[in-house]
Amino acid sequence: MSGTERKESEVRRMMQTPAPVVPADLGVRAAARGGRLLRRHRALRRTGWALLVAALLALTVWALVTEPWLAPPSPTSPPVVGF
Repeated sequence: MSGTERKESEVRRMMQTPAPVVPADLGVRAAARGGRLLRRHRALRRTGWALLVAALLALTVWALVTEPWLAPPSPTSPPVVGF
């Protein structure tokens, strides 16, 4: 028996067996689980965006308060020359 004939006989055997019994409430359970997953993903996405906005706001406030782009003040005064 070649590989093709063997595959065909397996498919025929599978097609002749009765279909498995599916629970009556399978669709309802699947829809409920899908709804829970969608709500969870939506909540995670909203939380992520809220954290990102809060981090950007905190960075902006920190930058405005500390002004990190300015040079720090010199710890000593420059030497006096020609006085």
